[in-house]
Amino acid sequence: MSLFNTMAISGSAMHAQTVRLNTIASNMANVDSISSNQNETYRSKQPVFETVLQGQKGLPSGGVRVREIVENPQPLVMEYQPNHPMANEEGYIFRPNVNVIEEMANMMAASRNYETNVEVLNTVKQLMLRTIQLGK
Repeated sequence: MSLFNTMAISGSAMHAQTVRLNTIASNMANVDSISSNQNETYRSKQPVFETVLQGQKGLPSGGVRVREIVENPQPLVMEYQPNHPMANEEGYIFRPNVNVIEEMANMMAASRNYETNVEVLNTVKQLMLRTIQLGK
């Protein structure tokens, strides 16, 4: 595998983690949103990654990409607050199914993954520079 392939794989992983961080930010931004019905309530979103296979013998030499962004199937949080201005006829409000602790853990994992891929790119860069210096 060439160093350029390594850079491409690392770059695709960084892009995928950027999408992951953006969906986490969206989930966190909407954690306190309220609605009077289930259809209008924000639902937590998660990216689904897939390996890009390019190469012989099915080896994962192409990187990773975001296949789709799916909504979390967990039920929404329903609270009885009859005096709330957004309450429905039965006195309930609906909150998103965003779990702040899970989102923070996902954010730390995505950040670390991104940092790791930056280090991979830096290492590849250093290897290329040293290879060029060998020819001098």
